[in-house]
Amino acid sequence: MSGHGFHVHGPHDHAVEHAAHGGDNFSNNIAVMTAVLATVGALFGYLGGATQNDAALFKNNAAIAKTTAANSWNYYQAKSNKQNLAEMASSLPGMPEPTQAKYKADVARYEGEKAAIKKEAEKFEKESDEWNEKSEKALHTHHQWALATTAEQIAISLAAITLLTRRRWLLSATYVVAVIGFALGAFAWLHVDPIGALMASGGAGH
Repeated sequence: MSGHGFHVHGPHDHAVEHAAHGGDNFSNNIAVMTAVLATVGALFGYLGGATQNDAALFKNNAAIAKTTAANSWNYYQAKSNKQNLAEMASSLPGMPEPTQAKYKADVARYEGEKAAIKKEAEKFEKESDEWNEKSEKALHTHHQWALATTAEQIAISLAAITLLTRRRWLLSATYVVAVIGFALGAFAWLHVDPIGALMASGGAGH
């Protein structure tokens, strides 16, 4: 405990502290490796948080576009109702010719206005779908970054256990998990979905 509060040691801190008193190459190599893994893990965590924020922002944009589209469709329906009333009024028996012509002109005007409103509503619906797709992709990338970060954290813990137990076979396990974390990070960076690609190729084969 320091004068400013508690300080919580992580696996990397213990590994480095142990290595500092070890004085041998085995301990020093693991200390360097855990320092690298901690740095890479922190980078993966930052990128994972950034993509999560992007996913939330894109989802919010999709909701705004969807609401705008709904408002446009409501406006479109209101114009349709006015057009129907104008059509009914223009077909009433005994309607004076000038008045009948006015209602027919209103019908034509409403039809033109409806076309513009429909086009706008469809545009916002498409925009909403595009934002939703971007949000899903960003969220998937976030999950990849989260898995990569978790793999590096596990590798750091294994390195600490290796340092304490001096079991060299655990060092091999540490390398394997660390490489898996690097691979997951590379997939997230390149926006590659290996599982989805395998499932797609398997489906195509059938």
